[in-house]
Amino acid sequence: MKYDTKTLLSEFARWSEAILKDNLLGIYLHGSAVMGCFNPEKSDIDLIIVVNDRLSDDVKQAYMEMVVELSSLGPAKGIEMSIVPRDACKPFVYPTPFELHFSVGHLEWYRSNPEDYIQKMKGTDRDLAAHFTIIRQRGRCLYGLPIDDVFGEIPSSAYMDSIRNDVCDAADDIVRDTMYLTLNLARVLAYCKEGLVLSKKEGGEWALNNLPDEYHALVRDALREYQDGADISYDTDCAVRYAKDLLNRISVYCSVR
Repeated sequence: MKYDTKTLLSEFARWSEAILKDNLLGIYLHGSAVMGCFNPEKSDIDLIIVVNDRLSDDVKQAYMEMVVELSSLGPAKGIEMSIVPRDACKPFVYPTPFELHFSVGHLEWYRSNPEDYIQKMKGTDRDLAAHFTIIRQRGRCLYGLPIDDVFGEIPSSAYMDSIRNDVCDAADDIVRDTMYLTLNLARVLAYCKEGLVLSKKEGGEWALNNLPDEYHALVRDALREYQDGADISYDTDCAVRYAKDLLNRISVYCSVR
C-alpha cells in the first residue's frame, strides 16, 4: 500500500509528535512539494524537523524506524529529512548542525548497521542553508510554531555557498546525473545573476529564456525527464560544455555579488 502525499505527511506529523513529544518544536515542508513541481516518480518529500534539545540514541532509533517505514510508503524517492536544533535556526548558524538525517541513499547503511548510522549521522550540513531559505520563502509548517518564529534570516553568502557546493563538481558529474545538474546549474546561475530562488523546474525555464540557443535542447530534455519521467538520451558533449560554461558564469557573477 502506498500513501498519497497528504496522508503521508499527516502520518509523519502524528508519529513525530508521538516519538519526540515535548521536544518537537515544528515540522516544515520544503522542496518540490511547495514549489509547484512535485513529481511522485522523480521527487522526494523534503522535511525539516526542529527540536528544542538534543536527542538520545534510543529516540533516534525509534524515529528512524518510523521514517524508514513511511518513506517506503511514499513517492519513488521517499522521504528526505533532517532534524535540527532550535538554537541553530534563529539566529542562523552556518554550517548548520543537525541531529539526524535520512534519505533513501542512506537506507542500506541504516539497515545493515543502525547503531553505526545513528552514531555517525550527525554533524553539520551546508545544504541546510538552502533548505532554510526555501522554507522562509515558500515553505509550509505542518506542525508547531510558525516559520517566522523558528527560522531567522539566512545571509545571502551562506545560501550562495550552499547552492554552489551542490554543483561544484558538475563538470565531472553531469554525464552521470545530467537532468539534476542541468537544472540545478541553471538555478544557481539565476541566483548569482539575479538573486532568484528557484525550483529545478523554474531554473530550467529561466535557462531557456536567458542562456544561448545551443543549450536549449539539453535543458528541454532535462525538463522533460524531470516533469514527465521521459527516457532521455542526452548529448553528453553538450552537457559537459554546458556545465563548464555555467560554472564559469557562476564564478564570475558570484565574485561580483
